[in-house]
Amino acid sequence: MAVLTAHQGVAGHETNWPNGARAAIVLTYDDAIPSQLEYAIPALNSAGLKGTFFLSNVRQADVERWKAVAASGHELANHTLNHPCLARTFEMPLRQQLEQHTPSSVLQEISQQNVLLTALDGLQEHGFAVPCGQTVAGGRDYLEPLRQSKLVTYSRSVDETDADLRRDPSTFDLLKLPGRAFTSPAGAEQMIEFAEMAAKGGGLAVYVFHGVGGDYLSVTANDHRRLVEWLAARRQIYWVATMRDVVNWIAAEKGKSAAARNQQQDRAGTKRQRSETKK
Repeated sequence: MAVLTAHQGVAGHETNWPNGARAAIVLTYDDAIPSQLEYAIPALNSAGLKGTFFLSNVRQADVERWKAVAASGHELANHTLNHPCLARTFEMPLRQQLEQHTPSSVLQEISQQNVLLTALDGLQEHGFAVPCGQTVAGGRDYLEPLRQSKLVTYSRSVDETDADLRRDPSTFDLLKLPGRAFTSPAGAEQMIEFAEMAAKGGGLAVYVFHGVGGDYLSVTANDHRRLVEWLAARRQIYWVATMRDVVNWIAAEKGKSAAARNQQQDRAGTKRQRSETKK
């Protein structure tokens, strides 16, 4: 088991990720769109890497294919049933507009999507990605009610900065995990640079993709394949894992850190008691 040993420096936060890797990489894909099934998953499978797929608006025709994706070791996660966003984001029907929702109604969508996910992968717990990175429903933020509901094990957004690539992973709020979206004209070189920055900082790089080789907000299938193959060829540097696996690792490290702090406090308390007794 890896041990979190960290310090702040010019290069960022140094973390002993699993297998001695210098950075953790998570490849995530939003919206359950067809090009992911056609291009992204075959590229990942060919390279022996696993991704995390945040599903919403799942097509009936694709149900069996998503079951097969889960069975092959990829993570399926929650992106709500209907992907509600603020009306200014793109043209959408009223039922998808966050202005027409409340935190309660968004949580209901998340709960219903969990039922579908369990039917697809057989698991009882799932992660979540915030549609459009927007959490204000009808004027109220739904992230804290989501935290209290325990409907999901983590939540990913789309706001990862260069500073996040240098952060101690144990400092991340698991309901506010970062992610960085990539779309054309960003090519393989820019995607690779993101990983390299994470390695220099010892941090976590979370990629957010939509279309791959088609659909919308897309990157080309070739650029995506080049990134995947580049990562697969550098396993000693990059721990490429699902969001679930990274979150579980961070949670375990947080538990170790808390236990170590408690032990230090106990030792300090024992010393004080001995000192007072001698007096």
